[in-house]
Amino acid sequence: MNIATALRALSSISWVIALGVIVLAVMRSAQGRSFKAAAGLVIGAIVVALVLTTISAGLVFIQPEERGIVVSAVATKGYRDTALQPGLRWVIPFAENVIIYPISRQTYTMSIAPEEGQRPGDDSVASRTSDGQEVIIDASVIFSIDPDRIIDVHITWQTRYDQDLVRPLSRGIIRDEASQYRVDEIVSAKRIELIEGISETLTEKFDENGLILVDFVLRNIQFSTEYAASVEQKQIAEQLAQQAAFIVQQREQEAEQAREVAAGQADAVEINAQGTANALVIQAKAEAEARLLKAEAEAQALELIAAALRDNPEVLTFEYISRLAPGIRVMLLPYDNPFLLPLPELEEAVIPTPAPVE
Repeated sequence: MNIATALRALSSISWVIALGVIVLAVMRSAQGRSFKAAAGLVIGAIVVALVLTTISAGLVFIQPEERGIVVSAVATKGYRDTALQPGLRWVIPFAENVIIYPISRQTYTMSIAPEEGQRPGDDSVASRTSDGQEVIIDASVIFSIDPDRIIDVHITWQTRYDQDLVRPLSRGIIRDEASQYRVDEIVSAKRIELIEGISETLTEKFDENGLILVDFVLRNIQFSTEYAASVEQKQIAEQLAQQAAFIVQQREQEAEQAREVAAGQADAVEINAQGTANALVIQAKAEAEARLLKAEAEAQALELIAAALRDNPEVLTFEYISRLAPGIRVMLLPYDNPFLLPLPELEEAVIPTPAPVE
């Protein structure tokens, strides 16, 4: 509570007290009591009430987000040329009146929802596009009063600037700008351009009337029932076409993958066949080399054996006899049977003559 409000409250209380004193004095006078003592109280209460009322009528407290327009009965123009700035200000009591205007940001909303806008019920903006389609636009206008031109706003619009200036001006500009585009452009490629066009025009018109446009918000765009149904059908058709194209693309990818798998398998078969052939060739070469080495080794072994037999022919006979049986000491052959192998010549054994027995 500021000082001006407190003084107004005190002045009201003082008038209540003065009225009570007057009633009390009248009651005492009706009872035949002396009125002299009560007269002083009545006069004092009335004087205090008048003083407080006069002071409270001359004091005005302006908030930081406000400016005050002084309507004066003593000024030549009927108002002061300068608005009251924030703080505790003094005006001529009963000769000047102060009208408070906010300079903070204000929002005026035009919406199809009854509880969202400044006006009850549907306050959306209906407009026709360049192709004859009807669109329903919800929008909000954020603005403020220019502090340097607040007196002009008061003279021209008073406190009706929101309903008599902001609302009709915004609705007209929205309709004019929307009529320059097709309905499909408003909802897609040209939506930003539409907002920028409305903002530029509103800025120019507000500036002419002492207002500052802070922002224009395009909240929502709705279509007629017929157009919404056609758009929905078009979207369904586009989705089906995209789905069909996706299926075709998927089949092509599957066919390409099948071709790649078949080519890979063919390459693998070819590589395996080539590898098998190479392996067989290598194996054949290895076997041939092994046989060659074995033959060479056998030939060398035979040569060594032949050389050994040439130098020692008895070795063969000894080997033959050794392999017949390890335990054979005597071998019987048929009479006059030639030996298969040349045996070494045996010397006739000398049998000693036994000594005569005496």
